[in-house]
Amino acid sequence: MSAPRISVVIPHYNDPDSLRQCLDALQHQTIGREAFEIIVGDNNSPCGLAAVEAAVAGRARIVTILEKGAGPARNGAAAEAQGEILAFTDSDCVVEPGWLAGGVAHVAPGRFVGGHMYVLKPEGRLTGAEALEMALAFDNEGYVRRAKFTVTANLFVMRADFERVGGFRTGVSEDLEWCHRAIATGLAIDYAPEASVGHPPRPDWATLLVKTRRIQRELFLFNIERPRGRLRWLARSTLQPALIPADTAKILRTPGTRGSRIAAVGTLVRLRFWRAGAGLLQLLGRPI
Repeated sequence: MSAPRISVVIPHYNDPDSLRQCLDALQHQTIGREAFEIIVGDNNSPCGLAAVEAAVAGRARIVTILEKGAGPARNGAAAEAQGEILAFTDSDCVVEPGWLAGGVAHVAPGRFVGGHMYVLKPEGRLTGAEALEMALAFDNEGYVRRAKFTVTANLFVMRADFERVGGFRTGVSEDLEWCHRAIATGLAIDYAPEASVGHPPRPDWATLLVKTRRIQRELFLFNIERPRGRLRWLARSTLQPALIPADTAKILRTPGTRGSRIAAVGTLVRLRFWRAGAGLLQLLGRPI
């Protein structure tokens, strides 16, 4: 058999149910199954290899990665890829049927691509955290067009370009850092609206805070590596409360959040002030 044109790379850690749903969605792509392979980089999940294999059910190759972190899991899986195009998504994501076709239509040598991201709407009445993420999470088009990066849950790149740029780092904001490094090596970034991926919202404040704390730490390390990084971080932290009115307007405009908007605004205020305080603690060398 000839090598597949596309290698789908999925990092996974201890969530076989979500991995199963991710792989289910990949079986319904508009391009032929012979055109792509799937490689799961399992981060030595505590649930055990047998549970991961049961979720995969023969639909992907599994590579066990002992070094902790989504970045090493992606790197290890990508190293086993046979396709000329790498398509990255996450194990808790649900890709739309046209995801691969949409991304492949835009990616090319010297150009990597970020696709459309949206938040999957849970059943029933939304919590404040869920409604907040419905309104504010994953503006990947804005990330690509204005900030020049894409989330790694929806990233297409030629394998040769990925190997030239190098893999994802750990500790820093890996998507932001990798994309900036790719652009610094001469690659261009493009947006693929047809390559659409859904991501579940965080269901409550506790899980939202876990996500926010991780991102806060990674962004801090990313920023202080850059010129005037500490000054920029100070400005970013102190301005967090000033973003509340604009974010509130987005919540009020978001379809599907009716009935949960007051809770969402309350969660927003709590989150913005947490980020402000955490950012100042980081500058003082204090843990968050």
